[in-house]
Amino acid sequence: MKKLLASLALGLSLLTSGVAVMAQAPAAAPAATSVAAPAEAKPAAAPAATAPAAAVAAPADAAAPVLVPNKGDTAWMMTSTILVILMVVPGLALFYGGLVRSKNMLSVLMQVMVTFSMIVVLWFIYGYSLAFTEGNAFFGGFDRLFMAGIWDNAAGTFANAATFSKGVVIPEIVFAAFQATFAGITCALIVGAFAERKKFSAVLMFMVIWFTFSYAPIAHMVWFWMGPDAYTAAEVVDAMNAKAGYIWQSGALDFAGGTVVHINAAVAGLVGAYMVGKRIGYGKEAMAPHSLTLTMVGSALLWVGWFGFNAGSALEANGFAALAFINTLGATAAAVLAWCLGEALMRGKASMLGAASGAVAGLVAITPAAGNVGIGGGLVIGFIAGFACLWGVNGLKKMLGADDSLDVFGVHGIGGILGALLTGVFNSPNLGGPGFVADWVTATGIAAADYSIVSQVWIQAKAVIITVIWSGVVSFIAFKVVDLTIGLRVSEEDEREGLDISSHGETAYNR
Repeated sequence: MKKLLASLALGLSLLTSGVAVMAQAPAAAPAATSVAAPAEAKPAAAPAATAPAAAVAAPADAAAPVLVPNKGDTAWMMTSTILVILMVVPGLALFYGGLVRSKNMLSVLMQVMVTFSMIVVLWFIYGYSLAFTEGNAFFGGFDRLFMAGIWDNAAGTFANAATFSKGVVIPEIVFAAFQATFAGITCALIVGAFAERKKFSAVLMFMVIWFTFSYAPIAHMVWFWMGPDAYTAAEVVDAMNAKAGYIWQSGALDFAGGTVVHINAAVAGLVGAYMVGKRIGYGKEAMAPHSLTLTMVGSALLWVGWFGFNAGSALEANGFAALAFINTLGATAAAVLAWCLGEALMRGKASMLGAASGAVAGLVAITPAAGNVGIGGGLVIGFIAGFACLWGVNGLKKMLGADDSLDVFGVHGIGGILGALLTGVFNSPNLGGPGFVADWVTATGIAAADYSIVSQVWIQAKAVIITVIWSGVVSFIAFKVVDLTIGLRVSEEDEREGLDISSHGETAYNR
């Protein structure tokens, strides 16, 4: 309890320091500073302008018309935000909870729910500012600490955030809330890798460090740019691109988080599995899921909520949102079938656990590609992901030798990498993808005929490599800091008793 209180004290100190910064900051930050988001970055082949994000640029002159958010887009984004929350609590919590032993059910639910809640709070204190304001190629600035400047005193209204269409905006508070759920679920995903043996206080302390130094900067690198309205003429393209995130400048496509969410979290989980160590009795004692019923319910909720995750990343209720929507449906269904087929070929039987895992594998793989590939490409990505992730949780897991409890790397790592690479393939107009969009061709001078699958796949691969290295290094340091201060694992006695009782003093089931 003392260690938990120490962790909470750390959070309160951050809160206090944030208030102090606010007290020293101007009463109103610029109402239209740059803000970015995951979505459809259409030009894919050249470094000039190519990846997802969104921002609000200041009007070219004082006479420029005031942009008013469309109510339909705003309503869709609020709905998408709610759907992503559904993915985490209860979706991810139940999916993970059903996979552990009954004595650890509540501990997993607790870690997911409290991690998500803590990250949402930190997001509004400083995370959003670090990720989605103008700074340098790796970190944003401090213009939005404690969400300062969200209300535009001069205009008497809320600040706007850009979408991916010129002259189309949504309220920045809606964009910030949507992105908060992405940060929350990314950190919650990591929990599955070291389930059943890590201290609750250690989980929270690690998440604070990792969120600050891995999630926020990678989100900035991949998704931050100056927004379409900043590209007013060909001569400003280079200057605007230079203000974007490092990976965005390279031209990487990530519609809704293949790098930022899945690969980022998966690498952290794998590092954690190594550093926390294997569960007592791993490989010798039965550790079967205690409730595949709950796991199936969780995977179904994940699938439903993922429509907000992917289609919401278009930032508008438009055709690209619809494309992401249908790809989220088709790719996931294809992955379920592929996983079941793979199991039947390997073991002679398809399992419910396999079907649920296949659904998540398809959702993960289609995430970076959702609005960037055609329907046929989405089906192919989902089908390949089903087989690839089945190998990831069986063959690869044995090769790595880590006790990744709930196969975070096998599903989110392999699925995320696969989806990121195949986005470069199926974005091609020759394979049914959208390729370059007219507005971006005009802004950058890139012709649709310039699209090269080989070049784009290499760009995607570099984004994957950067994410793996960045997250791996930050994760190692974060786990080491936690281990040297409060320790990573519960005692052997507490682990055998189960974390529900030893860490939280309650049980999931009364018998």
